Amino acid sequence: MRTGDLEEFRGFAQERLVHLRRTAYLMCGDWHHAEDITQTALAKLYSVWGRRRRIQNLEAYAHRVLTRTCVDHMRRRWRREQPSCVLPDRAEPCMDPALGLQVRAALAVLPPRQRAVVVLRYWADLDIAATAAAMGCSVGTVKSHTARALDRLRSLLGDHADADTFEALAPSTTPTSSAPSADSTRGKAALR
Repeated sequence: MRTGDLEEFRGFAQERLVHLRRTAYLMCGDWHHAEDITQTALAKLYSVWGRRRRIQNLEAYAHRVLTRTCVDHMRRRWRREQPSCVLPDRAEPCMDPALGLQVRAALAVLPPRQRAVVVLRYWADLDIAATAAAMGCSVGTVKSHTARALDRLRSLLGDHADADTFEALAPSTTPTSSAPSADSTRGKAALR
């Protein structure tokens, strides 16, 4: 890899690392696994970085690699580490910590592909087409996974399944822009 390419990759990785790690966490529910998944996804991106000019949307491609890596990781039932009851050193900032825990617990119940669809659509704020591209499936599959996942989340969350439910998951700052996208209100309203 040329020096310029290496610097470009470093810049991309540093800019997107926090967002990719948070997205991986919401998909898998464990910070340690999320870091492993993010590192693996970045290594896969690095291996194709020389061909990045042929990739039309590098952000969507990064989400696709991350999603596939996470789904592959979740399919493996055997894991090297066992979860513990020890809390992380610092809490993730959110509006209501209890609601955030409930939503994350509800996400953990979903199958990996449904969880990935919910995270990509309503947390990463991707539209249906971008989510389909990131997951490598059809738009219809994204819609059906979304409908099933939201039905399941509504049944699990009960009274908490309102427009503010995913506010507890939202990042404190959006890495790519500070303005909310047009899809963000649609995603939150879908839980009504």
